[in-house]
Amino acid sequence: MAARYVLKKASNGYRFNLVAPNGQIIATSESYTTKANALAGIESVRANADAPVDDQTG
Repeated sequence: MAARYVLKKASNGYRFNLVAPNGQIIATSESYTTKANALAGIESVRANADAPVDDQTG
């Protein structure tokens, strides 16, 4: 199974999780007031996920 986005209704709107093939949640979104905005957030992650690492550990 490939990674997937799981969209859920939350008490204050909608959220999505990015779930790894092994079932682990690897990212959780902010809360969105509408389902359409949450789906747009998923599309934004898809489009912008290829980003460099900003290592601020040292």
